Amino acid sequence: MREVYCKRGGLVLIRCLAGIVVSTVAALAQSAPANDAAALLGKGNQLMQRQSYGEAVAEFERALNVEPGFRAARYQLAICLFALGRNEDSRREFERLRQEAGPSHAVSYYLGRLLLLAGDSAGAIRELSPLTSDPKIRDACYFLGLAYVSAGDPARGVTWLERAAQAAPRDYHVHYRLGRLYASLGRKADAEREYGLYNQYRDAERRTEEGMRACSAALDAQAGAGIQEACGRLADQNDPEKLVLLGQLYGEHGHFADAVDPLRRAVQVDPGSFDAWHNLGLSYFRLKRYQEARQPLEKAAALRPDFFDTLNLLGATLYVLGDDRAALPVLERAHLLRPDDAELTAALDRVRKAH
Repeated sequence: MREVYCKRGGLVLIRCLAGIVVSTVAALAQSAPANDAAALLGKGNQLMQRQSYGEAVAEFERALNVEPGFRAARYQLAICLFALGRNEDSRREFERLRQEAGPSHAVSYYLGRLLLLAGDSAGAIRELSPLTSDPKIRDACYFLGLAYVSAGDPARGVTWLERAAQAAPRDYHVHYRLGRLYASLGRKADAEREYGLYNQYRDAERRTEEGMRACSAALDAQAGAGIQEACGRLADQNDPEKLVLLGQLYGEHGHFADAVDPLRRAVQVDPGSFDAWHNLGLSYFRLKRYQEARQPLEKAAALRPDFFDTLNLLGATLYVLGDDRAALPVLERAHLLRPDDAELTAALDRVRKAH
């Protein structure tokens, strides 16, 4: 195994104390000149993670002033504008991105939602219909159902909302919309059932949120036995979503070893959970248990082959393990996702030369 330094060959930065992988874009944000478009993108991404969307918009706009064709910055700008409710501005950016980069399911998803909000149900249906078979866009069926209802076609609205309920049975928003639609169609028993599910899952989510706040507060206070009491309430051994949330909470507070058990249980209960595999691999990486990190990260990458953070983490793990042959295609896939990332490009060149 190779020794891991705080900076290893330009491939990945590792915080010495926490052992947390920092994306190459974030690294550029710290070291590159203020007029470097990639650095501005990195600053904007960090602000997005803190939900500081207004400040992020300013960084992405600066990046585009430096490099007008910087598609990654335009995409993030459009998402931030959407989050801020600046719908016309967001739509303009997404439409320009489509003109410059070609068709994209991600762009179609946001355009579909923007058209639905603007009252253009036919346009929303046109954008959202091709996305319902894309497993990465989990709520396409939900918004397509709303679009058909808005277009005056409740029968198709029911079809797609029922499919959304099958795909996400605990999403209380879907049950609420179905309840309203059934009621409008005179299907009283179906409406009552859906409203009952709405209340059940909404209340369950509120209890989970309260439990998360209590667990987070105990971790912040380093409360010792209080941590086990507060966080243990989230440890439902048959609920993979709660287990993933618990693992994430432990990880966010630096309790990396404590995160492992709930995440291991989560992947046993739900082997198809990308979030569980990704966070398990991340936890092992943070503990510098790189050999154990490899398999969960490979599982996560297989489930979401175009998720940059997983590819970045897997590439770093393989590199640390000395497996350049396996690291190379992973880094190449990451590079396809972010071709404008100068540091990743340089790291990829180094691995290619070494290989």
